[in-house]
Amino acid sequence: MIHPAIVVALSYLIGSIPSAYLAGKLTRGIDLREHGSGNLGATNVYRVLGAQLAIVVLLADALKGAIPVLVFPGLTATSRPDLWAIAFGTAAIAGHVRSVFLLWRGGGKGVATAAGAFLALAPIPSLIALAIFAAVLFAWGWVSLGSLSAATALPIAIAARDGVRSPLFLVSAVVAVFVFWTHRANIARLRRGEEPRFGKKSTE
Repeated sequence: MIHPAIVVALSYLIGSIPSAYLAGKLTRGIDLREHGSGNLGATNVYRVLGAQLAIVVLLADALKGAIPVLVFPGLTATSRPDLWAIAFGTAAIAGHVRSVFLLWRGGGKGVATAAGAFLALAPIPSLIALAIFAAVLFAWGWVSLGSLSAATALPIAIAARDGVRSPLFLVSAVVAVFVFWTHRANIARLRRGEEPRFGKKSTE
């Protein structure tokens, strides 16, 4: 069995794999941080590289969160694998946002990786949050607003199921605040009416 602290570090490394960056480099030889919105997430991949690669990056980023939660607790000998599963998922999210492979600069905003982690940790509340994301995106066309709405809905759904004393609720609330922080530029653009809607591709 592996010490849980080592597995936390491994989860962070897996989360750090820069899927969007690799997609840009391997398919067009570009650094996506210099194109479109500059964000290393599936939305920017869609706008710059197209829908097919965006789907691949979205799934890869979600798996970075889900695999540590689903697989890694079995690698450790602990009395609380549920708590360590939360720690592993959180480490993967942190790795996505601040990738060691990119020298902690220019990562994604953590939404897809968080979605993968929480789908593994709390499937029903996560599906509720994803449904809200889809509804907001369909109604208004802003991915950022859908992400912020889902981030808000997830801890509410977990609290309704498990109560506010649940460790998972506390972590989901922290992650929600974190998502709002990574979307602060989007929030500013939404307030100014300058946020691009989904489907508008980059001309680069």
